[in-house]
Amino acid sequence: MEKNRYSGIVGELPGKIRLDRYIAETLKLLNRSQIKSRALEAALNGKPVKLSRTVKAGDRLELSWLAAAPVYLAPEPIPLTLIYEDDHCAVINKPQGMVVHPGAGNHSGTLANALLWRHLHRINGGGEAAVPSENVRAGIVHRLDKDTSGVIIAAYDDDSLAMLSAQFKARTARKLYIALVKGTPREAAGSICTRIARNPRDRKRFTALPEQGPGKIALTRYRLLKSWGDYALLLLKPRTGRTHQLRVHLAHIGHPILGDPLYASPDKRFPAATLMLHAYSLRIVLPQHHEPSCFKAPLPERFRTTIAALN
Repeated sequence: MEKNRYSGIVGELPGKIRLDRYIAETLKLLNRSQIKSRALEAALNGKPVKLSRTVKAGDRLELSWLAAAPVYLAPEPIPLTLIYEDDHCAVINKPQGMVVHPGAGNHSGTLANALLWRHLHRINGGGEAAVPSENVRAGIVHRLDKDTSGVIIAAYDDDSLAMLSAQFKARTARKLYIALVKGTPREAAGSICTRIARNPRDRKRFTALPEQGPGKIALTRYRLLKSWGDYALLLLKPRTGRTHQLRVHLAHIGHPILGDPLYASPDKRFPAATLMLHAYSLRIVLPQHHEPSCFKAPLPERFRTTIAALN
């Protein structure tokens, strides 16, 4: 099978670090499960080593691992609510319940399937979507959980994907979320800063840890928009993009998001509530643009109905 390869010099490190952690957390070439499944082999300074070996600044590192098998993404004519679209990208108001990427148990019906069909449909001048070519993609630039609704951006070519992704990596893209939470924070505005790591007892959940602990640093700023005592509407500004960050942070301060199946208990007043988290706006520079554009998705029906019941 074809192999991927990497060689380079280890840069400055805060201290000793295991090779497998360095590959996953610093180089970000493979995650921990991929390191095992893709038969990664490593050499330090010309000698084969185990992945448990520690590395230090100045070490010469050589890696090889099995290339991923190509994945065929089937285009599907799924209706989308478009906020913006051009030849390079599309901004979508994703509905709650739509999976973004195909994966285990979700091989079709995803946002990626829908976007690929739409892009091919556009290329063919409104005709039937053709079989995808290697130059056509539906590249999702950032994540939204299945049960989170709202603004998400995708790229239609590799250059646009790289350009948009770089803004998220550099944290120059600005996202705002709106959440309906249980209880009201004491402060009308504030910041939540912790580390976030996967819960060792439940792999579907993440947990907030002290800033000096393990995991990845995560920062969320919030502002109170309206309070009903037992419930509150918050504007959220994540400064990092960790998995489940907003859900974990709000549960951590004692105000879990209403309807959250992982981090909140069922609510007595709204027992049928689904996750009340909405990606409200995105500010980003589009491909071939020089100034940022701002896109917004209005509050969905589940928010309007719940808020009307509270007023």
